[in-house]
Amino acid sequence: VQLQASGGGLVQAGGSLRLSCAASGRTFSNYGMGWFRQAPGKEREFVAASSGGGGSTYYVDSVKGRFTISRDNAKNTVYLQMSSLKPEDTAVYYCAVAAITTAQIMTRSKNIDYWGKGTQVTVSS
Repeated sequence: VQLQASGGGLVQAGGSLRLSCAASGRTFSNYGMGWFRQAPGKEREFVAASSGGGGSTYYVDSVKGRFTISRDNAKNTVYLQMSSLKPEDTAVYYCAVAAITTAQIMTRSKNIDYWGKGTQVTVSS
């Protein structure tokens, strides 16, 4: 199983970025897919998740109203549309996959079955 994240980069505050994570090796339509991030000197934190089939989504409070998670099960891909970006959103973003039925369960790292390599997001002030 491989998770390949892309779409990171440097953006000014207030700007937007769209992250993508393509999964390969098996079908994840019934799995939860989501995103975590880790800023320098900080622990990895949950950002957003979508349950299998996209029936439910869940976000950390700090990104609600600014970030939107979506998925294309036909492409085995999860997306994170990030808008109104702030300098505090600067981090390495990791996609994650878990055998869960409710998106909220993905908030805990111990429930993650697969991790992707990160993609750097830098927001300048």
